[in-house]
Amino acid sequence: MQKISTTEWMGGAVIAGLVVVLSVYLVADPSHRLGIELRATARWSFLWFCLATYGGALSTLFGARFQPLARRGRDFGLAFAAAHSVHVALAVWLLYSTPDPFPRLPLIVFSVGVFWTYVLAIFSLSRKLCAWLGERSWKQVRKVGVEYIAFAYAFEFGGRILAGNLANAIHYAPLFAAAVGGPILRIAASIKRRSSGAAESGRIKCEETRSRAELMQPKIGTPTPWNCPHDGHRQD
Repeated sequence: MQKISTTEWMGGAVIAGLVVVLSVYLVADPSHRLGIELRATARWSFLWFCLATYGGALSTLFGARFQPLARRGRDFGLAFAAAHSVHVALAVWLLYSTPDPFPRLPLIVFSVGVFWTYVLAIFSLSRKLCAWLGERSWKQVRKVGVEYIAFAYAFEFGGRILAGNLANAIHYAPLFAAAVGGPILRIAASIKRRSSGAAESGRIKCEETRSRAELMQPKIGTPTPWNCPHDGHRQD
């Protein structure tokens, strides 16, 4: 089976987003079209964001069954940026067409999220930029960008829960949980990687110490007992 390219993932995400917009335009009431299109495209791009950012943590925590998702992280991340472009275009149109002033804090949070979305996309597309930044710095930039975007989604969904009625809260609660759950999964995965690394380092040091002790044992006589805390038993 032919592998789907990054360009195809991005193109598919954009086309599907445009189909959503067109479908809403054809069936929704004119006074509610833009609002519904904004909400629908936000959820569509959020799905891609979750696919792009959950894979590595799930693979670390729950094993190789999530490796295919983790390996597609770059493709899904760029598909997220592409799908989000449809939502951003609608948001720009809303700002242009509405006579009412837009709340400042949500606008700032959204704008910074858009900034990080395209910073991550540009660096993901350019090997030269990544090489110029350096692997360690790129990882830090990516981490800050991903977590801020997760925060922006949580801010949006949480605000909808607090501002709406019970039905609205029930509708947005799973989305808020998904936005908050991503950082929690990544923190748990980071803790597991560190603890696994510490255990492996301790095991290696223990084996080195045991090897030195065995070299120092006399040729004749009973070997000195050696107990390694990482083995869980004594060696006689």
